[in-house]
Formats: sequence, C-alpha cells, structure tokens
Amino acid sequence: MTTRRTRPAPRPPEGTPPRAELARQARAVLADAVRIAHWAAGTPGPGTTAPLAAHALERAATALELSPAQVRAGWDRARLAGLVELHGDTARPGWRLRAWDRDDSAVLRGWVALFDAWSLVHAAPEGIEAGAVAEAVEAVPQVLSLLQLSAGPVTVPALLDLLGQRVAELHEERCEVPLDPGRTVPAASAAPAGTAADRAATAGPARSADLNALLLDWALEGLAAVGALTLGKGHATLTPLGNWAVWVKLEQICVAAQSPAGNIEQSAADMLLGCARLTPGPARDEYRAWLAARTVGSAVAELLAVARGEDALLRGLAFEALRVVGAPAEPEVRAVLAEPSLRPYALLWLAEYEGNDPDDAQDVLSREEATWLWVDTAAAVADHGETGLLVRHLDSAVQGTVPALLDEVRAVGHPRTVQVLVALAAAHPDPALAKAVRRAAFQVHTGGA
Repeated sequence: MTTRRTRPAPRPPEGTPPRAELARQARAVLADAVRIAHWAAGTPGPGTTAPLAAHALERAATALELSPAQVRAGWDRARLAGLVELHGDTARPGWRLRAWDRDDSAVLRGWVALFDAWSLVHAAPEGIEAGAVAEAVEAVPQVLSLLQLSAGPVTVPALLDLLGQRVAELHEERCEVPLDPGRTVPAASAAPAGTAADRAATAGPARSADLNALLLDWALEGLAAVGALTLGKGHATLTPLGNWAVWVKLEQICVAAQSPAGNIEQSAADMLLGCARLTPGPARDEYRAWLAARTVGSAVAELLAVARGEDALLRGLAFEALRVVGAPAEPEVRAVLAEPSLRPYALLWLAEYEGNDPDDAQDVLSREEATWLWVDTAAAVADHGETGLLVRHLDSAVQGTVPALLDEVRAVGHPRTVQVLVALAAAHPDPALAKAVRRAAFQVHTGGA
C-alpha cells in the first residue's frame, strides 16, 4: 500500500453562494430557454427543426406568451447551453434538459456553456473586422480576471486600459508592428483608398482607442446578457454566477500549471503517450489539465487528428480524453461516424455520452464493427503492451471460438490484421492454436481463402 498525496479540493472565494443557490440563479437566467426547449421537445414536425422555422417561431411565441424576438433569443440560448441538440436539420432534447430540475451540476454546466459562448449570444457591432473582434474575445479573460480579483465594481476606463494592453500584447506576440501615423506608405504597397488598412494608417492611435472602447462595450453587454455581470453608470460588477465561473476558469489554469506528469505543453500525441501507463484516475487528471490550457474546439480537433493516425493505442486514448471533454465534443464525435477507423470508438463514446452503462455500450456495435475494434485494440497491445495481454485479449472477442474469430478477422479488412495475427501466433503458448493463427495470417497476406 502506498499513500498518494492529492491536491485538496479548492474552495471558492469567501461569499460565493452555495451551489444550490448558484444553480437557482442559472435556472433563472435560462428560464425562457428551458421553456422553449420543453415546447420544442413536445412539438412534432416543424417545431423541432433547426433553426426554428418562421411558422414554428410564431407558434412558440403564441404558446409561451413571448415575443418572437424572445423566442429566437431563447432558442439560441437553449442550443448553446446544451438544452437541445442538433442532429442534421432536427433538434432533440439534450440530456441537460432531462436533468434540469433535479441536477444542479447539469444546470451549472449548461450555464457555463452559455457563458463561454457569450460572443455568440450578443452579435458584434457591424462594420468591424473579424480579426479585431477575435482579439477582443481573446482579451476578455483578462478583463474578467480583473473583475473577479477586484471583488466589486470596476470602472470602465480601468477595463478599457486593460483591454488595450492585452490587445497590444497580442499584436506583439504575433510580431505585428503598428504603422507609424507619420510614415509615408510607398505607392507600390499602399492599401486601396477606403480599406480598413488605409483607414487605420490615416486615423492613427485615436481610432484604435475608439475601436477598443466600442469592443469593450460590446463585450460587457454580451457578458451581461448571459448573466455574468451587471452594468452600472461607468462601471461593471460580476454577478455571483460570473464570479464563480471566472474562479472556476482560474482554478483550471492552476490545475494545468500543476500537471503532475508535465504534459501540458506537449502535443496531443505526446500527451497521450505520456498518459499511456497511468491508471485511469491520474490519466483523467492529465487530460483535464491539458484541456484546460486550450480552447475546446482546438483540443477536440487535435485529439481527433491523432485518432486518425496509424497508432491504435493513441486512437483509443484520444477517445478517452474526449470523454473528459464531454458535451462540447459531441458534434465532432458524431461527425466522424462515417470514418470506418473511428466509427466503433465514436459509437461507444456516444452510447456512454447518452447515458448507457459502459459495460452495455458494446451492444451498439455491429458484429463487424466489434471485430474491427478487436483487431485495432490487439494492434495497440502488440505495439505497446506485453505478450500476455495479447493472449488474454482473445477472451474479449465476441465470436466465442478462435476459428470463428479468425474467419471474421480475415473478412473485416483491418490494415493491421496480418501483424496482429503474427504477433498473436508468436505469443500464444498452444502450438496448435498458434499454427492456426499463423495460417490465417498467411492467408490474409497472400489474399487466399
């Protein structure tokens, strides 16, 4: 027996309401979204199409006694909070909607998903380049950190100063040197009159300050719209929900900085290899730390890119990491169902995500998919495991007998079939069985029956 020292569970800042109260506030913020999601769930046909069709919008407004604008806003929030899930052109009730009245954690996760999507809830001002908007979104976490650390109202000029500093840092990190307003632009490289570059060159720093002020107003209004802060005359204050959410994000960064195995700065492939010999609990801690240091979209894309590679071990580990991601990964996982090499993993992931017991999740696989997964797992064991594990892996095959397994393995067409069978024949202690496996490997290699 060994004693493992674990990081104590962090406590939220003093004065933070209990989770039940935070969940009550989150339910209040999303009340209209929940009503619309329930309405859509009980309305067959056009009521469940996405986006909400015009006639469905009118029906929902009448049934719920809301304005069309309120219905449209609530529908968008329901989608962003995971209360409804989009499957092609159809929306179905999400698991959070089913758990909404009884599970405070599901409610808070739904609200945090909305909080993370604040820039989609409140449209950016028209006429501003997408790059400038993206910079503002990237700078907002620093603004929120200042609000959280201040534990009270912060003046808009102070927030604007911080936003400007962070945007300047982003430019410096990208080696973007601002054009000197007094510098003459050579005719050969001058921007066309009226373009954003031309206006920026002629307007100088004053325009940048005005642009930052406009973007800060937009960001504060967007965060207020999701219930993260309140706006006063010339100042902003985090709500209890917003204060708690920012604290959670800061804690995630701290966890990332204290990654026990030191994989935070690694690529997805190197991180997964570093976790390969960890037990499930510590491995999940590593996954969480690695994910906390990245945006969800980029992390999911990187994990799926690794899963598409040739290393079967990394393929399985990538989907283990995606289980830690949870709901935000669902659309991307569902999208890879058409890829044969990822389909079995994606089907199991979705089955567990939808609430099936992991022990029963295998039932969602066809016989062929289960056989393909058996070969892929055997390839991972052959490449990275011990020979004894490969022999024991025989017991997990759905076929029940080795001859039946060999027949179906030959037919499934996995690219590593020959290598797996050769490794299994070399590892198995039964000479007769090993001979049959070698014969099957030879037949696959030569294309024989």
